Amino acid sequence: MICIRDLRYRYPDGTEALKGISLTVPDGEFLLICGPNGSGKTTLIRHLNGLLKPSSGSVEVDGFGTVDSPRDVLQRVGMVFQDADSQIVGETVREDVAFGPENMGLSAAEVENRVEEALELVGMTALAEKPCHLLSGGEKRRVAIAGVLAMRSRILVFDEPFVNLDYRGVQQVLRQIVQLHREGHTILLTTHDVEKVIAHVDRIAIVYKGELKASGNPDAIIPELEQYQVRPPCTSLPAQRALSWLPD
Repeated sequence: MICIRDLRYRYPDGTEALKGISLTVPDGEFLLICGPNGSGKTTLIRHLNGLLKPSSGSVEVDGFGTVDSPRDVLQRVGMVFQDADSQIVGETVREDVAFGPENMGLSAAEVENRVEEALELVGMTALAEKPCHLLSGGEKRRVAIAGVLAMRSRILVFDEPFVNLDYRGVQQVLRQIVQLHREGHTILLTTHDVEKVIAHVDRIAIVYKGELKASGNPDAIIPELEQYQVRPPCTSLPAQRALSWLPD
C-alpha cells in the first residue's frame, strides 16, 4: 500500500531531517512509528500525503507518487494531526465533518450520508450539533477522525494522537483507532509513548536522528527501544505481555 524508497529531506535552514529511509507498509497493517522528540517521525509521515516533498527518493501510495499524483494520494491518505484544534474548522461537529466532503464537490445528499456514517463510526452522533469549542480533548480527536473518515480515506495516519489527553481521553481515541484497524483500514501512528498502543500494533519501526534504525514485530523490537531513547512499555509479569489500555 505504501512504498518509501531512500527518502531524504532537508529543511530550508539546512537541517537534514530524513537520511535515506526505506519502508513498505502493506494493506491493512497497523504500524507504530516511534522515536524521541525530534527524531523525524512527523517529517516522515508528512510525506505520506504530500504535505512535504522529498529532497530525494520517493513515496508511493497504492502505486501513485506523492509528487506526480498528489490528488490521487490525498484521496487515499487521511491524517489526524497532533493538535486537533488546528484541524477543526466548523462551528459544530456536523459542520466540521461535512467540510471535507463539501470541498470534494459531492452532492448535498452524499455529503449528508458520509457525515452521518462517519459520526456513527466514532460514536459522535449524539453530539452532532454541539459547538466544537465545547468538546473535550478526546472528543475533538474523534471529530478530527470523523472528518478524515468522511473523505473515505483507506489509509489513516495519526501523529501523536494521545498528547494532552487524560486516561479517559486516551481510551476514547485508542478504542476508535483499534476499531478502524479491525474494519480494514491501514493505520500508521507516531508516538514516543509506546505503552498506550503497543498491545494492538502489528509492527514497530524506530526512527532515530532521521534514520530507520529497526523494524519488526513488537516482541523483537521492544528490547531495542531504550537504546534509541524510547521508554519501554510496562508489562504484565510473569508473562511479560504488553498490557492494553483498553478494558477487555
